[in-house]
Amino acid sequence: MTKMNLGGSFTFPGTSMTVKRMGYGAMQLAGPQVWGPPKDVDAGIAVLREAVASGVDHIDTSDFYGPHVTNQIIKQALHPYPEDLVIVTKLGAKRAEDKSWPHALSRQDLTGGVHDNLRNLGLDVLDIVNLRVGGFSAPAEGSIAEPLTVLAELKQQGLIRQIGLSNVSPKQIAEAQTITEIVCVQNFYNVAQRSDDALVDDLAKQKIAYVPFFPLGGFTPLQSNELNAVAAKLGVTPMQVALAWLLQRSPNILLIPGTSSVAHLRENLAAATLELPAEMLEELNAIGTQVTH
Repeated sequence: MTKMNLGGSFTFPGTSMTVKRMGYGAMQLAGPQVWGPPKDVDAGIAVLREAVASGVDHIDTSDFYGPHVTNQIIKQALHPYPEDLVIVTKLGAKRAEDKSWPHALSRQDLTGGVHDNLRNLGLDVLDIVNLRVGGFSAPAEGSIAEPLTVLAELKQQGLIRQIGLSNVSPKQIAEAQTITEIVCVQNFYNVAQRSDDALVDDLAKQKIAYVPFFPLGGFTPLQSNELNAVAAKLGVTPMQVALAWLLQRSPNILLIPGTSSVAHLRENLAAATLELPAEMLEELNAIGTQVTH
């Protein structure tokens, strides 16, 4: 299989880790509500193998997906891993029996979480670990020094190569940078949800990766209609337009769309080759400036 041009490449700051800008997010490999195993493990394995064969070299996962399920499927599908594959995982939550996502930010939680990820992925060291704070899709102000200091110690011990942040505010990022180097930030952002616009630009200046999640999340019906109209004009899917817009938004944006279907994977990867014309970009940029009452 020929490797695709996946939106060019990006090197995490201060590292030799270079990835294609279109990656893959593993959350949907677990069962419904990201809980338990999927109906079809073989389908998940096929998606991962196709992603890597197509040139994807950045996989985003977490041991609290399932829990443990997605990491075990990644290991089953891809271990021993290709030399250039960067696996990014995240800590800071756990799963309760009611399928909720309570915080897990104590020293014991974070240290145990690193070891769970190492064991279930079959690794000796984790490439990048994101510290997830805040709510499910938005930051909550407050100091993140305590849990981040634990991750910095685990980095010094050689269990983690690099550290990122998820669901954080600019103030929390600034605080984090006084404690350890930050190579990526993962927040909720898309063509309709633009509150991080200034942050994306600031991180680009610092050559720090910005990794948006939920590319179709939080749209009003009107915004969805406008996105659908642009997609129809171009003869592509709304998701492809949403992903292409993000790639064109800033060179430090890395994408991690997830799917458990090979057909959807191919559509997502094809979005990396979709050039949005200037007039379409204007229409899309207008979506994010609409005030909803």
